[in-house]
Amino acid sequence: MIRLLAGMFIKNKEQIEKPEVRRAYGMLCSIVGIALNVLLFAGKYLAGVLSGSIAITADAFNNLSDAGSSVITLVGFKFSGMKPDKDHPFGHGRIEYLSGLGVAMLIVLMGFELFKSAIGKILNPEPVETGMLTVAILLVSVCVKLYMSLYNRSIGNKIDSEAMKATATDSLSDSVATSAVLVSMLAAHFTGVMIDGWCGLVVAVMVLYAGYKAAKDTIDPLLGGPPSKEFVNNIRDIVMSHEEIIGIHDLVVHDYGPCRCMVSLHGEVPANGDIIALHDLIDHIEKELGEKLGCEAVIHMDPLETDNAIITEMKHELLTHINSELPGVSIHDFRMVQGPTHTNLIFDAVVPYGFDMSNDEVKEGLEKLVRKHWKNCFAVVHVEQSYV
Repeated sequence: MIRLLAGMFIKNKEQIEKPEVRRAYGMLCSIVGIALNVLLFAGKYLAGVLSGSIAITADAFNNLSDAGSSVITLVGFKFSGMKPDKDHPFGHGRIEYLSGLGVAMLIVLMGFELFKSAIGKILNPEPVETGMLTVAILLVSVCVKLYMSLYNRSIGNKIDSEAMKATATDSLSDSVATSAVLVSMLAAHFTGVMIDGWCGLVVAVMVLYAGYKAAKDTIDPLLGGPPSKEFVNNIRDIVMSHEEIIGIHDLVVHDYGPCRCMVSLHGEVPANGDIIALHDLIDHIEKELGEKLGCEAVIHMDPLETDNAIITEMKHELLTHINSELPGVSIHDFRMVQGPTHTNLIFDAVVPYGFDMSNDEVKEGLEKLVRKHWKNCFAVVHVEQSYV
């Protein structure tokens, strides 16, 4: 159905890299979600009234909250497409993350309400009526929710939308929850065992977990989570595909919402190269990153002495000792300043997160390492963390 509607209402539907196409997919899926959830609420509420089941009634209002979540997602996609302005020069893309967080909060709130209702049903169990209409409504609901999970997950991955992935997770948990409600009803009918409240409790726990996971997935980019390894590797591959680039470091990725990404990095180039030609190359790489990865890129040129055998050999020896004594630490911007009494080895060191030494301890360790292996050398070190 989504493919059919996309063909009818979305122009250039295969050009996902375009913000307007991506936004159109998100809005279409949100509108379909609102319609399906309202229909499911009406059907389940009828089934809850007919059967007297608290689990079914609670599940019905869960679908109503899902419709509200889809409204939030729809608004998020609508406003995330607003053009940059003087107050928001990087655009409004993060509104989509906020809408995903709003969906997650609604899921958690509904989970708590379901939990309270289930506890009340466990303490005061009541008989549940089973009818063919009720069973049919629940079976249809399971199938519809599975379909919603599939299309939200598929489109969410296609356009890389955390809000839609959160909706997919919620729909999957709903289908399982409704299955549990159906099992409780059949168990009561065939065995007389009243587990309606307990199944409602299982539903509540699943909904709460789905809300927690959805919230985590949307909070991470708002707090400044790291870029994916795939994205980082793509950047490295594109930049390093040019033979004039010796290496890269200080890569930083700023996420201002889907299709709004800022990238900065330092590109190492030969110090004896033609600066005009190298500057033209850097401009070309920045444009290439924008075209292939949809990001705004800024590259700083770092000149390296590539024809100085003494510096090359010293850097190689230093790296060998660091890999042996401080594995995991990397260095860049290495240079030497030689004087009449001693030589300064100047470089930056990058420490991975979770390293068992503080930055100050790493700096002290590198200074001792240099003094240990070269009596007339001193280390001038700046220690930093990696942003990827």
